[in-house]
Amino acid sequence: MKKLIAGAILLGASSMAFAQPGCGVGAMIWKGQSGIAPHVLAATTNGTFGNQTFGMTTGTLGCQTNQSVQSMAMYMDSNIDKVARDMSRGSGENLDTLAVLLGVDEADRDTFRKVLQDNFATIFPNSDTTSGEAVDAIVALLEQNESLSKYVAA
Repeated sequence: MKKLIAGAILLGASSMAFAQPGCGVGAMIWKGQSGIAPHVLAATTNGTFGNQTFGMTTGTLGCQTNQSVQSMAMYMDSNIDKVARDMSRGSGENLDTLAVLLGVDEADRDTFRKVLQDNFATIFPNSDTTSGEAVDAIVALLEQNESLSKYVAA
């Protein structure tokens, strides 16, 4: 059991080491640094000051987003629990609303739903995940997907 727990911690730590903190004051302060400590400090700074969502909504604080991503961020602020529920199921009105806000074509909607459902644990790693953190994770995932990256291009 101890080996299983240690393995899970190491796996989580190694994946966090490569993650980027996104944008906001925390990301600006800790920019260019890698590893767990700068990532946690950047996220903590953003969470403490609540600036990341503001930056995504306004396109400031190092958050270079397009209008569609800004709309999604504003929607997520008010509907994060409903979006999380639909995302975990891979379907639902709130997930469809995200697709519409991002301008996802009908032909790409199934891929959009599948990518978000398959990466639910990345988007919502815990119950305290903020809407800003979830939006950052969604944007990062979509940027990595060949057919969906066009919807989040800055």
